[in-house]
Amino acid sequence: MTEQPKQLRAIDAPFVALGPCGVAIRDRLKHLTAEDNKVLQLFGDHLGRLASGDLAQRCRDGLGHSAGTWAARKQGLTAKSSSRWAGSITKATHDQWALARRGQLAHIQRLEAGVRTLTHRLSQPIGQKGTKRTPGGYRSHHEWFAKSRRLHILKHRLDVARAEREAGAVHVVRGGRRLLNTRHNLDAAQLTKPEWRERWDAARWFLQADGESGKRYGNETIRVTPDGEVSIKLPAPLTHLANAKHGRYVLAARIAFAHRGTQWRDRIEANQAVAYRIHYDVDRGRWYVTASWQRPVVQTIPLETARAAGMVGVDFNADHLAAYRLDVHGNPVGDPRRFCYDLSGSADHRDAQIRHAITGLLHWAKSCGVAAIGIENLDFTAEKTREKHGRKKRFRQLISGMPTGKLRDRLVSMAAETGLAIMAVDPAYTSQWGAQHWQKPLCTPRRATTRHDAASIAIGRRALGHPIRRRTTPPRHHQSDGAGHRSVQADRGVCGRDGTRPLATERAQDARARAGTTRTREPSMPNTVRGVPVQLMFTD
Repeated sequence: MTEQPKQLRAIDAPFVALGPCGVAIRDRLKHLTAEDNKVLQLFGDHLGRLASGDLAQRCRDGLGHSAGTWAARKQGLTAKSSSRWAGSITKATHDQWALARRGQLAHIQRLEAGVRTLTHRLSQPIGQKGTKRTPGGYRSHHEWFAKSRRLHILKHRLDVARAEREAGAVHVVRGGRRLLNTRHNLDAAQLTKPEWRERWDAARWFLQADGESGKRYGNETIRVTPDGEVSIKLPAPLTHLANAKHGRYVLAARIAFAHRGTQWRDRIEANQAVAYRIHYDVDRGRWYVTASWQRPVVQTIPLETARAAGMVGVDFNADHLAAYRLDVHGNPVGDPRRFCYDLSGSADHRDAQIRHAITGLLHWAKSCGVAAIGIENLDFTAEKTREKHGRKKRFRQLISGMPTGKLRDRLVSMAAETGLAIMAVDPAYTSQWGAQHWQKPLCTPRRATTRHDAASIAIGRRALGHPIRRRTTPPRHHQSDGAGHRSVQADRGVCGRDGTRPLATERAQDARARAGTTRTREPSMPNTVRGVPVQLMFTD
């Protein structure tokens, strides 16, 4: 009985990823006076209370939100601050509510996936083996009983989440749910109550203003001049703290953006919109200002242009980026490269490690002369549930710790600045087929090709539009002429065909003449593969 071939899923075509659509830069507010710190704290606390109240009202409105309710909220905030501050607060509220709705939908989808998996496995006989595409039954009656209870819990959570979504109810915590829960376990967080309160207050402050094109320096609320002077339009209850005209407060600190400073200065001198956000780092005790603006989406280059100079295939792993350079025909060139990083520690440490690895990758790709980098279009959102992978806890922790979204966004953004395009390919079977077709042929006594290196070759070939597999070996009779020599060699019937071959270059022959050596055996007269004699010139 012949085995049925495995049904492979359809593989999506590669595409060039869109470039970044925004820019954000940050600088520290140095040499602030005690009065500046006091004004910033009062300012942030006042607007933070207004933002919290507006968010609560928006959540109460739910799906009944309309232009009229938005106008009423903004009118109420204007009396307590200003029209521009009211616009910034309501916009931030709408963005936060929309983000909560997207997170709610993702939560429902994860619950649905878990319910489907548990329902299928509970329907299978105990001990039933699964396949690569569908899981089998559970191993014991005890595990079956425990999973049946979990199925009822997930169904209840799913019903509650669906009801909340239909009603338009969301759960949002200004300042972060994690920091809120830390309040109940301060000993584990190694924080005292005053230290936690300081972090909580700083996280709930509101000190951000959207830009406005056509206004002076692109922002009337938080204005930064080209020489670095920062002035803030105070809300109505705090106008008595102003130290400049028109109810403005000028900070003693001066800023100078080191990164993209020229672009920022060109924008504000042209009165183009720039948004600013001032925030306080509690751990360092420092104030920072972040400037951001939108820019037109970078136009992607055509596929033919991206493939014209070859490709660098990159395989994303838990602790390194495996990269291999391929020529335009899909052949590996040179040795594989590996860019390592450490994803343990704090979020800032992980982010710095990713940026360092991407920087090394981009510099190497630029030196290779390629125009694009091929990566997998990874998304582990639905692939890390405990219902899908069951007992594979370490594997779930592994893929949960891989910041696929952050790495993809950073790679696209940083590659756009270096003039490289990012080509995303379907990740189906790249590791499996890469190891099958490329791992063993590329191993040498001095170089061991890993499975990740082979996967990077598979990714690069798919980005170039070539099949992943290598050329199959032709039949024996077609490997050479009549199973004999294929290159210009003497035929098997010629005497002396095993003699010493003449030196290939004139330089080597001159060196032999200077050494005083003479040829001891006469070379044979070779024939071509088609029987046409070739004249070989040599000296006795």
